[in-house]
Amino acid sequence: MQFFVLAALIAVAAASPVYPGQAYPTTSYNKPSYSGSTYETYAPQPYSFNWAVYDGYGNDYSHTESSDGKVTTGNYRVLLPDGRVQIVNYKADDYGYNADVKYEGEAQYPVASYSAPAYSAPAYSAPAYNSRAVIAPAVSSRTYSAPAYTAPAVISRTYSAPVSTSTVYTSPVVPAPARPAMPSIVPDDGPIYRESVDGARDY
Repeated sequence: MQFFVLAALIAVAAASPVYPGQAYPTTSYNKPSYSGSTYETYAPQPYSFNWAVYDGYGNDYSHTESSDGKVTTGNYRVLLPDGRVQIVNYKADDYGYNADVKYEGEAQYPVASYSAPAYSAPAYSAPAYNSRAVIAPAVSSRTYSAPAYTAPAVISRTYSAPVSTSTVYTSPVVPAPARPAMPSIVPDDGPIYRESVDGARDY
């Protein structure tokens, strides 16, 4: 069974088309060249120095150092705010920097005491004013008389009622229209009638 499966895989692989790989152009870069350093080198130079400050008012510093070009040794001291003196002895060589730290004295932490300042109350004197006599101005009295008003004269007018005349209207007399008298007609085969004065017919 495995033989048939392997044979089928080989047949499928052989039947699949083979595509050639696409060729891409290669880019070549020129490697930059660097010239060697032109700095001059000097052999190690030995040196030594020291300085110190002490004025008696709280400043106590010093520093001493010496080197033979390979090994450097020295020490310095610093006055700390708590009253102690820090002393550091150090050595620096190819193996690194080593320091030995020591302290001289005891730390002091005095309790600060403050006294309230005394203030004197300021004294103020009342200002002196010159008293001056103030004379009131003389006011003259004036007499005012009430104004007299005269009532205006009113003219009285007499109005008489208008006299209306009655007009008598008489109804117009309309004469009755005159009708022509109807002739007496005696038909051959009809009734005989005549018209009366009031318009009625007699048979």
